[in-house]
Amino acid sequence: MQRLNELIAEGGIIMLPLLGFSIVVLALAIERFVFWYRVKRRQHKVIQEVLKLYAHDSELAIEKLKRNLDLPVARIFWEALNLKDANPEEFRLALDGAIQAELPLMKRFAPIFDTVVGLAPLLGLLGTILGLIRSFSSLNLGEIGGTKTLGVTAGISEALIATATGLVVAVIALLLANTFRAFYQRQLGLIEEYSVQLELLHRRTHRGLEPSYA
Repeated sequence: MQRLNELIAEGGIIMLPLLGFSIVVLALAIERFVFWYRVKRRQHKVIQEVLKLYAHDSELAIEKLKRNLDLPVARIFWEALNLKDANPEEFRLALDGAIQAELPLMKRFAPIFDTVVGLAPLLGLLGTILGLIRSFSSLNLGEIGGTKTLGVTAGISEALIATATGLVVAVIALLLANTFRAFYQRQLGLIEEYSVQLELLHRRTHRGLEPSYA
């Protein structure tokens, strides 16, 4: 902790917003990892059970979905299945509308990560400029040496620390943003796959055929 305080002091005022960015990125990353872990752990089992139930009793399937509305695909299915007496076209529209409503929730905090990725290096660059200004303001060509070099050294140190910190924060935010973007793309593919399976069952039911699901 003492070393962190020293680093912040040496890096100058730019270290404060960079530290704030670091805390925000860490907190949001924890929330996103918990969210995606919960989805990955429970989603497949829940949806498979719902599809099997829907093949025999739609009301039981709806009740199962209602108990798992913290999952994105469960909310999508629940919205579509609650549309009573829907023909296949209406059912498809209901599914598409529910999917579109879930997209912002699955991409939650993505703009914040992107902002940090773009802004952190610029703040680091600003810290570099301020550090260099401090160095040059301490430099007196007629009195080079001794204590006069301390201000120059401190200014250069401030510039380097601010630049390095800005790049580190940006790199970490970029890695996290790409990780969550990959989770989102994978989830979107699964939602489309599950939605097609549900739509096929609904079409068979609408035509009066006995729905089946293996």
